Amino acid sequence: MAIRPEQVAAQAAAMQAAFVEAAARNEWEWIADRFYAERCEYVCEYAGTMLVRAHSRDEIRATHYGRDMKVGWEGWSFPIERYATHGNRIITHWWNRGPGLRPDGSPYQTPGVSFITVGDDGLFTDQLDLFDLAHQMHLCDELEDAGLLSPTLKANWVIPMKRKLIAMLQRKLPS
Repeated sequence: MAIRPEQVAAQAAAMQAAFVEAAARNEWEWIADRFYAERCEYVCEYAGTMLVRAHSRDEIRATHYGRDMKVGWEGWSFPIERYATHGNRIITHWWNRGPGLRPDGSPYQTPGVSFITVGDDGLFTDQLDLFDLAHQMHLCDELEDAGLLSPTLKANWVIPMKRKLIAMLQRKLPS
């Protein structure tokens, strides 16, 4: 039996709440078990600089909600601000939200969006994440200026991603 629209909306709301809980606990792996089908696909292309592709719940737990969240991301959250559903699909608008607040009281954050397909059993079978990597790098610079960027995150993620992004964008630039 096909999943009903209210079931899809319930999963979206549950994921929104789960992200709040995961950020509070700084534990993310359990989200893979709660929301993803055993056989599923997750893709994030990181602006063409690095492809993260997971083909199963175990791979999603090990990469997107595991390795990619373990070191340096302490104090970050990824709140889902809003979502929309259509049939068996969910679109979420979320934030890459860094630690602390700007002097004006607003959060350090950049937007992202996810496109999720929900299987008839209510578990996610497919997800594509998109966000502006250049904006994210600028955000990390702001966090570093404020003394809020983890040195580990800078060394292991920010500097390598900036180098990849610059190398990709320099290709075929006129002298």
